[in-house]
Parts: sequence; C-alpha cells; structure tokens
Amino acid sequence: MTDAEASHTPITVYSRPGCPYCYLLRRGLRRRGLTFTEINIWADPQAAAAVRAVADGNETVPTVHVGGQWLVNPKAATVDQLARG
Repeated sequence: MTDAEASHTPITVYSRPGCPYCYLLRRGLRRRGLTFTEINIWADPQAAAAVRAVADGNETVPTVHVGGQWLVNPKAATVDQLARG
C-alpha cells in the first residue's frame, strides 16, 4: 500500500456476488487508487442487517460506509470525495 492509498478515510463496501453495480463501483474506486474493505452481505447476516437499516429495509448493494456516512448505490467519485475529505 502506498502512502497515497493509506491517506484516506477507511471505506467499507457492502456487496453481493454477481452484482454489476458493485463491480462498477469497485472498478471506479480502484481506478482512483482507493483501498477498501468489501463485505458480502449474503455471507454475513450482520452486514445484511446493517444494509437493510440504511436502505429502507432493502438489501440494496453496493452500500458504502465512509467517513461516518452511509451511501446507497453511490458513484465512485462521491466515495472518493468523502474518503479524501
């Protein structure tokens, strides 16, 4: 990990296998040099519950937690802006 990659707020991406929107977000974050933790909501019931709590009871992915904020299906640019402050 480079200093630039380590200099942003931690990002957690909640996703599920086969989700095309999750793929696009991951690709966008990587292109911006952002590192992130990814959690599969189908494999983690607590993560699925967290997503439902912020997505009106739905398991909408990708959902992202960054800088104390929850974002449902965000653009990579928005995540980047919040992560870099």
